[in-house]
Amino acid sequence: MQEITLLLAIAASIIVIALPPVWGLIIYISALGWYPAYITVKLGTIDFSITRIVILALLAGVYLKSSRPFKWIWLDKMVLIFFACQLIAGITTTEMVQLAENRAGAAFDFVLPYFAVRLIVNSYDKYLTLLKAMVVIAMPLAIVGFYQCLTGHNPVGFLKQYNAWKDIQNVAPIPRHGFFRADVTFPMSIMYGLYFSMLGPLVVGLYGRNPKFKAIAAIGLILYGMGTFASMSSGPMLGLLVAGMFGLFFKYRRYWKHLVVVAILSCLVVEIISNRHFYDALGRLTLNPATAWYRSRLIDVALFEGGMTDYWLTGHGFEDPGWSLIIDNRDHTDIVNYYLLLLSVFGLVGLVPFIIILVLAFKNIARAFNIAITRDQKWVIWCLAASIVGSSLAIFTVSLFGQPLTAFFITLALCGSSVEIMNSATAGMTYRYRETQNEKSSHHSGAALMKPL
Repeated sequence: MQEITLLLAIAASIIVIALPPVWGLIIYISALGWYPAYITVKLGTIDFSITRIVILALLAGVYLKSSRPFKWIWLDKMVLIFFACQLIAGITTTEMVQLAENRAGAAFDFVLPYFAVRLIVNSYDKYLTLLKAMVVIAMPLAIVGFYQCLTGHNPVGFLKQYNAWKDIQNVAPIPRHGFFRADVTFPMSIMYGLYFSMLGPLVVGLYGRNPKFKAIAAIGLILYGMGTFASMSSGPMLGLLVAGMFGLFFKYRRYWKHLVVVAILSCLVVEIISNRHFYDALGRLTLNPATAWYRSRLIDVALFEGGMTDYWLTGHGFEDPGWSLIIDNRDHTDIVNYYLLLLSVFGLVGLVPFIIILVLAFKNIARAFNIAITRDQKWVIWCLAASIVGSSLAIFTVSLFGQPLTAFFITLALCGSSVEIMNSATAGMTYRYRETQNEKSSHHSGAALMKPL
């Protein structure tokens, strides 16, 4: 299977270099979802998935075809600082060979894809092209996943026997509430659902005044909703639900401060009434309260019961922190929380830069939103913000790796490009738009004066 994977990677790389960069990016995102990341080509001590090879071709194509200078922003610098901090923390806890292998893979999974998107998606037209393509990319994944959810049969499940990291021969379908948890080309169901819940809100941004775009956005919403549901995972569903609620708040965005206050007060009220942390009470609303309880205990043990004692600065490294012995006595600690995973492995040295990345992403989105002129432009940016808000909450319930990690940093890169995207959308139209609005205003005023009393 390594030979087939390598041939596919070479073919995809040639196509990526031949096509315009934005279409090369679309090929890359297609490979990200359609081809299992656990089927790899071993080069030296590093496992190369098809996307780890194609990303090099994509960046090479950008270098060969683009003479446009790259404008650095603080978000770009912080992504590099985030990666550098992981190396610095890792040096104190992990053997150099293991650290180099692990972080080399991470560079291919989130650093290079982030900068590829930043270099390529620098105009409004390219962004809309990407969103429309993402609807097509989702179609086979969502349909096959929904079929697996209903029947328990994964048509591409036979590929799991070629997993580079686990010896998997026969995997029984996992039932939940009368359905089966779909995973399709992903290593596990929650990763599959997270991929859809992260990218789904973006395509809804196409829903504007253009009837064709409305139809595409509606199809995209159905497909990404199907994919999220088919995973039968509470975390992705939570992310998509929060993103949807954020989207519905678009008309009432002027009251965002009130919403924040209400959300904080609601959490406090839940804590007071239930006499427990609000996230414990929310566990009752999940598909599996037992796993929700585990996630709550994970937070308690890590933050409040000494789980990070003596390890706050640079973390435990890649060793098991031993929290499972306090939680449920299982043989390993399953850190299903990306924030806690960063804290456990890299300490505050790794966690703080990530939080700063999120803050900078929201700051960039706010700038882009203020630049946008038309309602459709503002809606596109609002949906990008909805994706980040939903994903930021969803990763409290799952750790990022593989395809969802790449998808998340692609979304962050779009946040980084959002100001550039809106500048291109509004270039030269500010004056014309205001003149048109003034003409409409004058017309309505004149019509009002002409009405009989």
